[in-house]
Amino acid sequence: MGKYIILLGPPGAGKGTQAQIIAKEFGLAHVSSGDLFRENLKNQTELGKLAQGYMNRGELVPDDVTIAMVKERISRPDCAQGVLLDGFPRTPAQADALEKVLAELGGKVSCVPYISVAPDVLIERLSGRWTCPACGNVYHEKYNPPKSAGKCDKDGSELIQREDDKPATVERRIRVYMEQTAPLIQYYQDRNLLVEVDGTQSIESVSQQMLAAIRKG
Repeated sequence: MGKYIILLGPPGAGKGTQAQIIAKEFGLAHVSSGDLFRENLKNQTELGKLAQGYMNRGELVPDDVTIAMVKERISRPDCAQGVLLDGFPRTPAQADALEKVLAELGGKVSCVPYISVAPDVLIERLSGRWTCPACGNVYHEKYNPPKSAGKCDKDGSELIQREDDKPATVERRIRVYMEQTAPLIQYYQDRNLLVEVDGTQSIESVSQQMLAAIRKG
């Protein structure tokens, strides 16, 4: 039976980096909810068209559509070893539905690593990002500053701050994440599946702790 891992962590916690490390180490398919939506919309699948209808009306895509996408994706051959889910489930109701889907496939969630980072650290990490509009290079005023302030090393373009990276937007994204995910963290804690890892450590330390927890799970 494959391993089914759910990776939780707020924006800026380094989830993307850790997801790659975990997926590679255990030979898991990395399934992110964002990629899944994009794929279904791009390929105009039945589920994609259904989701598009809701999105065009400015409505949230209902759980059953999202879950159907997840179910189809994790039934594919590349998921035979197991799956690392990222961005799904988002609510206890989705977690219940996922449990049923996995049970049909003869599996269950084996571990839920949660990268925890204090909101003020996340805000510093995310709102320090500046992007070159010409080449797409991303800089960070503290961790990866350009050689010349406010200018791209590659082509000298004036760096801009994306709407997503502005402090007020970042703060809102983090607050929404915390509010939405708190019940999910509790849900997996109650099932003894949650493993909290301090995301302010080095990338290596975070992955070592996660890999050890998953091996035990």
